[in-house]
Amino acid sequence: MQTDRKRAIRIQADSFREKCKISKYGIIDLFKDCARLGYKLLRYPLGENADLGFAVKKDNDFVIFTNSSSRLSREIFTLAHEIGHSVLHLEEAGSFIDDHITITGRSSDEKEQEANYFAACLLMPSDAVHRFIDLEIQHSHEKGLSAMDIVRIMSEFNISFDMALHRLENLSIIDSHQKLRLDNEKTERKVGNLLQSVGGNARLNISGHEIEIPYEYIDYTIYNYNHNAVPKETLERVLAYYRLSIEDVSDKLVDHKSDDEDDLDDLIGGLND
Repeated sequence: MQTDRKRAIRIQADSFREKCKISKYGIIDLFKDCARLGYKLLRYPLGENADLGFAVKKDNDFVIFTNSSSRLSREIFTLAHEIGHSVLHLEEAGSFIDDHITITGRSSDEKEQEANYFAACLLMPSDAVHRFIDLEIQHSHEKGLSAMDIVRIMSEFNISFDMALHRLENLSIIDSHQKLRLDNEKTERKVGNLLQSVGGNARLNISGHEIEIPYEYIDYTIYNYNHNAVPKETLERVLAYYRLSIEDVSDKLVDHKSDDEDDLDDLIGGLND
C-alpha cells in the first residue's frame, strides 16, 4: 500500500473516530456508535466457521452484519473492517463479504488490506497507543512490554491480544522477537487468565452470541420469504425478536409453503436484490 494512500486512510479513520464516544484512549462501544451514525447494523450468531461479516450499500443505506459467534474482540474488529469498506469502497451500490482470511489480513486483495488498515487506525490510532504506553505502563522502556501490559492495551482499546501485537509491531513499538515472546507468554498463561489478573474486560475473549436486528430488517425478511429465499422459521425468529407473529404481518405475506432449508446466508444475500 502506497504511503499517500495510507495517509488518506488514516485521515478518514480519524474523521470517523471523532464521531465516536471515546474513553481516555479507546472507543467505548463501536456498535452503539455505528447505529447512532445511521448504519443499519445486524448482529447474529451464524457459528464459528461461518463468514465473519459483510457490508452492503442498499439504496442510500449502509447495512453491516457481524457474526456474533466470534469472540467479542474479533467481532469489534470485523465491525471496524466493514465500516472501512463502507467509507473507502462503497460509494456506489455493492457489497463485501468477509471471512477468516480477509479479516486476519491473509488476503492479497488491495481493498481488503485497506479495510484492515482502516480498522487498525480506527481502533488503535498511533498517537493514542503511544500516549497510553507512555502514561499508563511503567518501565516499558527499560523492561519492554509484558503480556500483562498487552491485555491492559487490549482492554482499553477493545481489541484482541493478537491484534494488539500486530498493531504494536506495525507501529515499531515491538519487534518480531518481542512479538514472538509475547505470543508465547499468551499461550502459556492464557488470555482469559491474564485479563482476570489485571481486572480487564473478560467479555472481549468470549462470544456474545448477540442478536441485534434493525426494525427495517423485517421488510427485508418478508421480501425474501415472499420470494422463497428464506423459510418460514427464519421469518418467525426475526418477528419474535420484535415480539411479533406471522399474523401481525399476514397482510404483507404471499401464501406459499415454507422451505425445509434454514439458511441465513440466503437472507443475507437477499439484501442485494
